[in-house]
Amino acid sequence: MRIIPILVVLFATHFAAAYADEIKVCDGFYAKLPNVSLALCQQAQLQPSGMRSVQGRALMLRDIHPNNAKLRVLVVAAMHGDEFSSASVALHWLALAQAAPEATHWRFIPVLNPDGLLRQPARRMNAHGVDLNRNFPTPNWQLETKNYWEKLTHKDPRRWPGKTPLSEPESKFLHDQMGSFKPDVIVSIHAPYGVLDFDGPVMPPTRLGRLYLDQVGVFPGSLGNYAGVHNAMPVVTVELPSALRTPTDAEMLKMWRDLRTWMKQTRLASR
Repeated sequence: MRIIPILVVLFATHFAAAYADEIKVCDGFYAKLPNVSLALCQQAQLQPSGMRSVQGRALMLRDIHPNNAKLRVLVVAAMHGDEFSSASVALHWLALAQAAPEATHWRFIPVLNPDGLLRQPARRMNAHGVDLNRNFPTPNWQLETKNYWEKLTHKDPRRWPGKTPLSEPESKFLHDQMGSFKPDVIVSIHAPYGVLDFDGPVMPPTRLGRLYLDQVGVFPGSLGNYAGVHNAMPVVTVELPSALRTPTDAEMLKMWRDLRTWMKQTRLASR
């Protein structure tokens, strides 16, 4: 006889905790993001994934899943905590997806590295000092990331790949999302190089808005290398021109439309 009341209490507790995480996210990071209002953040209705960052912050996501979805697209931003504009653009695109999802199942992760973003001052790495975009399990990871970090970056702390691949809860979370969600394409938003990069087995987009394709190379442990090169999962890397300012609203809309056009023309779901 007591089972139902206990289940009600457990459900209410879980719901309250999830709601508190959602409110905390908007109260916590939206004020640091350029061109993002509290209303835009709350409209996103981000939900806790069940995974947390090094410092215990909820890793939030949002699914937009129409019944007729034929394509799965994973959008991830703020992998580097000091690239504020990337999270902003993800939230603006999330709002556009809400308004017109069409036949696409979208999964948005606007802030993969909340610890880095909320640190004072914000920094590229996570709370362990790891560059999450060098922590994915590409082949020969131990040797190649060691050579890259020591010889090419001269042990730049901003690009430390960590001790082992997927050593960080944030990179492991994204890796698990790739395995469970099985996206047809990943869109990874960064800043501030002002170019469009691509890794994968299909024809890349030539431009998104004012960003033109300029494939900058393959790095050991990077998302593009791991997913695009070695797992045939196309990765569109958007490098915004500024980490502190978003493109105009009109430009973000043009980038979104160009992305959608490329997705349709490439017929990713039929691969």
